[in-house]
Amino acid sequence: MSNIIEIAQNIMIKNGFVMSFLVIGVLMWFSTIISKHITKGRIHSSAIAVLLGLVLAYIGGVVTGGDKGIADIAAFAGVGVLGGSMLRDFTIVSTAYGVTLSEIKKCGLIGVVSLILGVISAFLTGAIVAVCFGYKDAVSITTIAAGAATFVVGPVTGTALGASSTVITISIAAGVVKSVAVMVITPFAAKRIGLTTPKAAMIYGGLMGTTSGTAAGLAATDTRLVPYGAMTATFYTGLGCLLCPTVLFWLTRLIFAM
Repeated sequence: MSNIIEIAQNIMIKNGFVMSFLVIGVLMWFSTIISKHITKGRIHSSAIAVLLGLVLAYIGGVVTGGDKGIADIAAFAGVGVLGGSMLRDFTIVSTAYGVTLSEIKKCGLIGVVSLILGVISAFLTGAIVAVCFGYKDAVSITTIAAGAATFVVGPVTGTALGASSTVITISIAAGVVKSVAVMVITPFAAKRIGLTTPKAAMIYGGLMGTTSGTAAGLAATDTRLVPYGAMTATFYTGLGCLLCPTVLFWLTRLIFAM
């Protein structure tokens, strides 16, 4: 039995990158089951997968005493490559690749305004929370505030600004909390806020961002609205990745340098 375990470990170590796809595949499969049978689709599988990933990262850090999460365990080292900055940025680009500016123009000026207001309001909320928790430096505040926009914008901003791994993790957690909140609240609030038309869905996606949260929330409300909300939510992610580490960081640094 010990020989079989040793052989399996050697295979995983020597084929780390390939095995990382298997690990993530199993994680997504398990997350889908939880989403479908336990939450009844109210919480999207991607958000559950992110939460489970954070738990595994914590376990990996505790077991090894390292700073790369589960990737510090030799058998799962490939996860560090799969979850690295290069592939992360590639997924961001690929998500927004099929969206064109002409599509968002269909929503008019109010769609553009909703995107800007959505990013700025989320950033301000995250910045206030960061300050309340004792963070005083512009890099940490900006990273956590960017995470309040989405759990993708947070690590992108943190990596660009050189934030610590702890702060980047907090930014991801903030984005996950927001994503789950949007998923759960959207179906209940839809009728009250007039979320019943494609135009309303586009504005909602621009204000909320968090593509996974918006898509799942709209799916639970009316599946016909999903493409419209997801489209502007995708623009939201791109706009956040553009504004947070540049203009919004500059303004944050200007304020906290006083």
